[in-house]
Amino acid sequence: MLSRVASSIYWMARYVERAENLARFIDVTLNVILDHSTEEQWEPLVRATGDTEYFREHYGEFSSENVRHFLTFDRDYPHSIFSSVSRARENARTVREAISSEAWETLNEFYLFVKQAADPGVSAANSEFYSEVKKQSHLFSGVFDSTMSRDKGWYFANIGRFVERADKISRILDVKYFTLLPDVSSVGTTVDDLLWSAVLRSVSGFEMFRKRYHTITIHRIVDFLVLNTRFPRAIHYCVRTAARSLNQVGGPEFNSNPALQLAGEIEQRLAVTTNDTIINGGLHEFIDTLQIDLNRLGSAINETYFGRRRTPVDPSMRQSQWSD
Repeated sequence: MLSRVASSIYWMARYVERAENLARFIDVTLNVILDHSTEEQWEPLVRATGDTEYFREHYGEFSSENVRHFLTFDRDYPHSIFSSVSRARENARTVREAISSEAWETLNEFYLFVKQAADPGVSAANSEFYSEVKKQSHLFSGVFDSTMSRDKGWYFANIGRFVERADKISRILDVKYFTLLPDVSSVGTTVDDLLWSAVLRSVSGFEMFRKRYHTITIHRIVDFLVLNTRFPRAIHYCVRTAARSLNQVGGPEFNSNPALQLAGEIEQRLAVTTNDTIINGGLHEFIDTLQIDLNRLGSAINETYFGRRRTPVDPSMRQSQWSD
């Protein structure tokens, strides 16, 4: 498979997954505000993107309307839902011969839905809109999985999807951390339970969590959303699936394949980490390190398979840098 085709399929899947997780990202805040109304809930979303300077320059106030427009419809911001779906469609358009016509048509309809909603004066970005974004993403993934051979193209899409998902699940966890950071007295209270419940619902994991555990504690949340190997939105599950897909696409042998080596290292570290280790060392600090590793993995995939130069990663870089 040509590296250009592999790259386009990989990024098509990443951008669709990014749009879905941005919708989840915002929807969790909308749900939290229903029970715990405050404008302060919106600033952590912008802070987690790492683009606070851009936001302040173009929007100023961290109001609900400003933050939702910034993350949803801003055509100039390259990581909004609109930009992500547009880029996914553009990548799919360049490799239409390599993907099924059903997958292309589904993604094109997804793009037209978001484009129409983004037109000035058409509608506000509300909970129904974000639910539809999630549905459209699920529809595309289902159609893609149902109509593509399990060849290199499908595995590259799988790599993009799960690397992106691991990154965004960690951001959603970090938003929860920042939300309670100014008020540590709220930890362990009813408000804390409401926020964790919203986080679980935002990743469609509330029922599966309840099925395994009864009450919400930080140790159980970390166990479920970070270390679980069976829940498809747990970070460990995502990293493991991406690593296994990397094994399937071929390419350089393990000793000369930095992407495969790094994916194996991250998975191994998650396999031997416990919830006590993460919490005692600081959840935010753990996420910070994990996101730097995921950014390094993204760079290694680009360098190994797509013939691009590795983007240097500053060891001091915080977790809040988007990759593309």
